[in-house]
Amino acid sequence: MGFGSNHFHSGLTAWVEFGTDTTYGRQTSTFTNSVTTPNGQVLNILVAGMLPETTYQMRAHVNWSGGSWVDGDHMFTTSTLNGLKAPGADGASALQLPVINVSTPVPGLTPAPGVELLSLTELTDTNMLQSIVTDLQGDIIWYYPLGGGIPVKPMPNGHMILQLGGVLREVDLAGNTIRDVSVAKVNQSLQANAYSFSITAFSHDILTLPNGHWIAIGQVAKDFTDLPGYPGTTNVIGDVIVDIDPNGNVVWGWSAFDYLDVNRHLQGLPDWTHSNALVYTADGSLLISMRHQSWILKIDYANGTGTGKILWKLGEDGDFTLVGGDPSQWFYGQHYPNILSTSGSQTTMAVYDDGNLRIDSDGVACGSAASAPACYSRAAIFQIDEST
Repeated sequence: MGFGSNHFHSGLTAWVEFGTDTTYGRQTSTFTNSVTTPNGQVLNILVAGMLPETTYQMRAHVNWSGGSWVDGDHMFTTSTLNGLKAPGADGASALQLPVINVSTPVPGLTPAPGVELLSLTELTDTNMLQSIVTDLQGDIIWYYPLGGGIPVKPMPNGHMILQLGGVLREVDLAGNTIRDVSVAKVNQSLQANAYSFSITAFSHDILTLPNGHWIAIGQVAKDFTDLPGYPGTTNVIGDVIVDIDPNGNVVWGWSAFDYLDVNRHLQGLPDWTHSNALVYTADGSLLISMRHQSWILKIDYANGTGTGKILWKLGEDGDFTLVGGDPSQWFYGQHYPNILSTSGSQTTMAVYDDGNLRIDSDGVACGSAASAPACYSRAAIFQIDEST
């Protein structure tokens, strides 16, 4: 949706609300990137999140220093999903729609509002859509057609960011590439700035910071000789963190090989750390979730000026004591640490606890033998006192 003003306003911001009737119910991100022309200011806003072949009503909202304006209602009918076919339909070369079913096991319960961002893995049908967004009914309301991104994440500016085949890519809601950074570009910068490592790939997660920097997990490989239990040469795969500025230059880097013992490998080698998530904290530090260490680390990032020192390790054999002392209540092989609240030294964090090789009170790993306890997964919330 585009609109213009023949007046010049400072601090112009705008957004669009839309829905199938005039109660609307959904809205875009807030945009500020207006273009000044001889006739005034022009701002184009892409509106996504609509079903195909459906009539929508929408209107724009504009705010500026000293005033605001609300547009009249507009009607818009979306088109078909051109070039997309349901599984089994004619046209093997066309992009295929995944089959998504939604159930409500307990009638009457209302799900949390929002949409679902899915990064699907399809090993046999290379034409299957993999990067999609659905509503809570399982209907596809946005997709990226050029491969599967791990992850797919919304950005504050209304765009999406994906990691695709060795490239970090920012796209607008129409799928146009706005900015991208390749493994080769990062390695060129790492070499120019005398870092001790080069990455072989990006992996699992990206953060976008307010200053325009991207922070990504990368993988590196390093040879070790005659590690205990691994005679000969082992090419160990570990993780690094790279802070990339808007020009594609690495301005801060961190390597697990500089801080952790390669002989601690809970899920074996060569895949030593297998990090899967990054979190930017309120004090300017970074958290990194290392699945194959069953640890979440807090790293001294200090908004790009930090030493990289590990401030603490959360998990079994880490720096915290678990109240109650039962090791099975730690997380194991975890995903997605998510800070819910912070107050002083107190942090409340949700974690998805996959439960791989969970240790029981007798020190026995689940699933390790017929007599071992069964493994289980759970969602858990931890209250952490960083002062202790």
